[in-house]
Amino acid sequence: MSYQLTFTQYPTYLHAAVTGQNTRENVARYMEEVIHECIARNCLRVLIEENLTGPRLGTSEIFSLVSAGSLRFMGTLRSMAYVDVNAHDDSMHFAESVALNRSFPVRVFGSVAAAQKWLLIEHERAAVSAPGGSGS
Repeated sequence: MSYQLTFTQYPTYLHAAVTGQNTRENVARYMEEVIHECIARNCLRVLIEENLTGPRLGTSEIFSLVSAGSLRFMGTLRSMAYVDVNAHDDSMHFAESVALNRSFPVRVFGSVAAAQKWLLIEHERAAVSAPGGSGS
């Protein structure tokens, strides 16, 4: 395993930070670990902060990973915020489109702060729409 994954629990979401080599295998493995950690913690919202080094994955690899992951983990999360600190192209927006077209609740952000803000809004929106929700 050539990546490191750390988790920090916040009141409304789980923050997963991953570093290491950018390979198809590492992305598939760390995503599996993140989802399993969310399930174990009964956490429906996650922020993934990816800082993998090396060549970017190709479009076909991204499509394959996102398509399989979206189907495999459907219904496990309400919100996934994704920040790739090394993204300098449109590949993450392509990944977001593939996931959204499969009804997987993910958004891609350029910064952790923007992702955190969105997760807070998502949490508040769910609280307001829940039966008996007060919005607080």
